[in-house]
Amino acid sequence: MAALLAPTTAHAAPATHIPQQAPGDTVTLPVRDALQALTVQDEIRAGYERSKFKHWTDADKDGCNTRAEVLLAEAVTAPVQGPNCTLTGGDWYSPYDDQYLDSAKKLDVDHLVPLAEAWDSGASAWTPKEREAYANDLDDPRALIAVSAASNRSKADKDPSDWLPPYAGYWCQYLTDWVADKTRYHLSIDPTEQVALAQGLSRCPDQPVTVTLAH
Repeated sequence: MAALLAPTTAHAAPATHIPQQAPGDTVTLPVRDALQALTVQDEIRAGYERSKFKHWTDADKDGCNTRAEVLLAEAVTAPVQGPNCTLTGGDWYSPYDDQYLDSAKKLDVDHLVPLAEAWDSGASAWTPKEREAYANDLDDPRALIAVSAASNRSKADKDPSDWLPPYAGYWCQYLTDWVADKTRYHLSIDPTEQVALAQGLSRCPDQPVTVTLAH
C-alpha cells in the first residue's frame, strides 16, 4: 500500500462530464474517466447506523438470503444446499488475500463499498427501500463479494485511502470495481479517497467499465 500511495505528484485532469443519465441506463467509459466524473466532497458520518441498511433479505423468496446467494454464485466448487439454504462443503477463492477456503463459515460477504462509506457518500439521503436495495445488490457482481472473514474485518468501513487488499495482485481490480460501484449509485468521493484512487489507477490498465445505473 505504501508503494501505491507514494507521493507522486499528479496534475488534476479536467473533469469528465457524462450526459445526464437515469436509473436503468447503462454507461461505458474508461475507469479513469469514470473516476473524474465522480463528485468530490467531504463525507458526513452523522446519523449512520448499520440497521438503516436492511440486509441479507430473500428478495426472490427461494429460501436463500443475499449472503447465501453470493456464496452459491461465487463458489469454485459448489456446496451442498440443505434445508433453509444451509451450505455444507464447497470451496471459495478470497481475492483480497489470495486464499482458498473450504467452508462457508470462513467467509464474509463484503459490501465492496461499505455501508458506512455509502452513507457518508450520499446514501444518507436515500429512502430505506433504496438503502435496502444497495445492501442486497445481486444485479451487479461487483457490489458484493465473498472473501475471508479475516480480510473483510481488517477492511471494516475503510476506503482505499486507508485500506487495500493484502494481496497486491488484486489492487487494480479492487480500485476499478470501487469506482464502478460508486458510479452505479452516484456516490461521491472525498479528497483523500480521490487521490488514492487516482494514484492507484495510474499504475493500472485504463480499462473500460460498464455500469447500469441504480440511482
